[in-house]
Amino acid sequence: MDIREATSGYERWLKQCVPLLQGDLDLKHRLMAADVFSFLRATFYRWSQLWPELCAETTAAPRVLAVGDLHVENFGTWRDAEGRLIWGVNDFDETATLPYTQDLVRLATSALMAVEESRLTLSSRGELPPELPSSDPLDDATVLLIGRGRCFPALSVTLGERVGLIGALSVESAARTLNARDIDGIVIGDGFGPRIVEALLTVFAEDVRFRDLPVAVLGGHPATIEPFFLGLPNLERTAEGPERLVERFMPYVRVHAFGQRLRRMLKSLDAHGMVDPDTGLLANEAFWRDLNRAVDDAEKRGIGLSIARFSFAHANRRLSVDAARVLSRLMRQVDFACREADNSIFAVFTETDLREAHVIARRIASVLKNTMLAPEKKQIDAAVTLATLKANDNVDSLIARVVGEAPAR
Repeated sequence: MDIREATSGYERWLKQCVPLLQGDLDLKHRLMAADVFSFLRATFYRWSQLWPELCAETTAAPRVLAVGDLHVENFGTWRDAEGRLIWGVNDFDETATLPYTQDLVRLATSALMAVEESRLTLSSRGELPPELPSSDPLDDATVLLIGRGRCFPALSVTLGERVGLIGALSVESAARTLNARDIDGIVIGDGFGPRIVEALLTVFAEDVRFRDLPVAVLGGHPATIEPFFLGLPNLERTAEGPERLVERFMPYVRVHAFGQRLRRMLKSLDAHGMVDPDTGLLANEAFWRDLNRAVDDAEKRGIGLSIARFSFAHANRRLSVDAARVLSRLMRQVDFACREADNSIFAVFTETDLREAHVIARRIASVLKNTMLAPEKKQIDAAVTLATLKANDNVDSLIARVVGEAPAR
């Protein structure tokens, strides 16, 4: 079957469902012939025939309620019932239960076509955008495990083999983590009574920060979980054990982590590359430029300026990036920071003397210790060194007191 036969068959079927105007069909055909992107938009029926054959390796993914005819021009903004400005998918006339990969492949295909035809502008100044990582989004994902029952060790191992894991043995510990950092999913293990599980799900469903997060519950009475499926669209429940829970839960976490990756990329693009798409902190070049400006400003105005260096024993790139993402949420609006190649982090506190900088740095180090990822069976302690701007200081002398020598720029 070629495209003409597919189109004729689709239009014959469509005429049986709704009245069609031949003039409108003729206009649609002319638009389809105008360019590749318009052709893609208008031929989801043909995509549905070819995608399972051409992308067979992606069709075994878990099936979800999919948009179906998804492309980059299917997104827009509107006001919800509470008056908030919302951005998202705004065309659902061809939704269907499909492997979740269908929407991702079609959206990515449309984006490539839109860029080629200048429908999607990635930069207003002609520079190349940051490269989106090609690794599995699960490599960047972090999951919060809440539990204290006999399955907690097995859940920890099974989840920890797939994603970054933060454990919380109490509701209070979980709350501290959720308030301090971003995560890509929540697992409620055993060891809690129905009332606590219900209270947790109520908080997640009512708080806009958490209601779209993937949430999985191990066990739990169905009658307790059932009322929350509407308020928590990514809620999963299983009584089949840790391995089955993780197997069903990972696709949700992967999609959320991919979305976070895209958000960081868009933030970097909006800032014309001055923001690091991995961490949300300043990119290296932007940091050193802003530090030179801040030092000059502090000297001219006679105000304080301090700098802290956070370093981590046993930290690799993954843990350092995670620490930087946590720190980005803790910085004051007037401060700025960046992650260095040696996995340390510089944070500059403007209009701040050494005493106040000590208070701020201790608070940041405490939050990092309790909420960032850590190597297995090890606790990360942030080693903090501080320096404050003195008379006749310059950037190099200030940095030298923090690290012993100025790092390569």
